[in-house]
Amino acid sequence: MAKDPRDVIIRPVVSEKSYANFDERVYTFIVSPTSNKIEIRQAVEAIWPDVKVAKVNTINRKGKVVRSRRVRATSKRPDTKRAIVTLAEGEIEIFGS
Repeated sequence: MAKDPRDVIIRPVVSEKSYANFDERVYTFIVSPTSNKIEIRQAVEAIWPDVKVAKVNTINRKGKVVRSRRVRATSKRPDTKRAIVTLAEGEIEIFGS
């Protein structure tokens, strides 16, 4: 059973570092922790049909342990999986302009 592309790609990463790579056609997304590189490639090409993916790299990031200032309590931010997608041709319009 194939996954829905919107279940694989959760959202784009909004940071200065990811914006700097837009000119080289490199985009970063938060993806489902169970997805693999083939599913990520198929999801990007399904959501943006005029795009060809050249390469997909994935990163599993552990969530930080953070402390509260006032209360002696710690909590943990969630673990995330990121995909760094390099395009062979085409452009992704992430933020509609």
